Parts: sequence; C-alpha cells; structure tokens
Amino acid sequence: MIQRSLFRQSRAIGSKLSHTPSLQSARLYSPPTRIAPLPTSRAFASRWYSSGSDTTNPPTTNPATSPADSSETSASEAETVPEPEDPVKRELEAKNKEVIDLKDKYLRSVADFRNLQERTKRDVSAARDFAITKFAKDLIDSVDNLDRALETVPAEKISADENKDLKDLYDGLRMTERILMQTLSKHGLQRFDPSEKAERFDPNVHEATFMTKVEGKEDGSVFTTVQKGFQLNGRVIRAAKVGVVKNT
Repeated sequence: MIQRSLFRQSRAIGSKLSHTPSLQSARLYSPPTRIAPLPTSRAFASRWYSSGSDTTNPPTTNPATSPADSSETSASEAETVPEPEDPVKRELEAKNKEVIDLKDKYLRSVADFRNLQERTKRDVSAARDFAITKFAKDLIDSVDNLDRALETVPAEKISADENKDLKDLYDGLRMTERILMQTLSKHGLQRFDPSEKAERFDPNVHEATFMTKVEGKEDGSVFTTVQKGFQLNGRVIRAAKVGVVKNT
C-alpha cells in the first residue's frame, strides 16, 4: 500500500512538471557549461614568439621562396636552354670545311704532279745520257788496243827518213784515234789519264794497282797510269788503273 501511494505521488509530480513551460524551456535552452582547461606546462600545436626585438638572430628567409632568388633561378634556366641552331649557318660551316678539304687535296695533287714531272725529266735525261753505256764499254777495248799499237812504235823510227811508210802509217792511226775520240766526246764518252797532271789518288775514279816509293813525289799522288779511265757524261764507266806514291 505504501509503495502504491508513493508511485502515485511521483506520477503526479512528473505530470505537473511536464505541463510547466518555464521549467521545460529552461531545461531545453540551458547554456552549456564550459570546462576550464587544465593548466599544462606545454601548449600543444602552438608556436612561441619573442616579445622583444631580438637583433642577434634575425629571421631567415627561405631561399626557395625568395622572389629575387626565384628570378635568378628562372634567368639561369633561361640561359642554359640551348638556342636552336641555324640550318643555314650549319650548312655554311659544312661547305667551308669541304672547300678547305678540296683545296688541300688540290695542292697535294699539284705537288705530286710536279714531283712526278721532275722524276720523269730526270729519268728521261738519264736514259738519254747513259743509253750508250753498254756500247761504250764494248768500244773502249778497241780504243785501248789502238792506243797500245801507237805506243809500241819507237819515236826514233818515226823521225827517221828511211821509215817514211811507217811514219805515214803511224800518222794515219794517230789521226784515226783523234777523230774517234772526238766522236766519242760528242756523245759524252771521254778518256782521262791521271798521271798527266800528277793527280791525287781518288778511289772514286782511280784503281790503285801498286804503291811504291818515288823521290820528289808527294805521298798519295799518281805517278804512272797502267790503263786509262773513261767517263760517260760524268759517270765513271771504267776507273783508271794507276800506280800510287808511298814514301813513308
């Protein structure tokens, strides 16, 4: 019974409160209570700034975001970008290189042609001058025999009047030898005798057959000729066989 009476009283009080507008509005529009933050030693997600003017450590600026640096970076990038090459200039440089190459080849060809001309001229001249070398070598033996035949005739028999026929023969042979040597000289073949001028011994044109002491002669000089030498246009085709003085 007591419980039932208490339940009824509580229902009556609740119905009264539900019909009271002031209390309901007060409950509906009651302002929220603010809870004060707890004091902490560190504020999260906060940045501290100096209140005074700190001159020792001035604020630094980020170079990546600086306007001057950004302009310099863009200018350097603009400078590094290669300019497009002019095709006309490139073609002109190629033509200039080609002209230089062709000029070099032309000068080399001209030099080679001139060298070829000089060699050909020398070869033709040598062929013309020494074409009769083999013929001259065969002919000088006959000249030597003619010279020996003339040397075998004694001088006193030629001067005697009773040997008129021998004298005429000798004169005819001497004349034949002189004409023959003149003809050979026209073609470049010349005979030389080193003992006539007592020349110094020259191994290029002389061949020493013996050496001996000779009073009044200088050492190394030629005092006698065993066989005369021949030259064809300045080239020795047969060296003169000589005797050389050696006093020491």
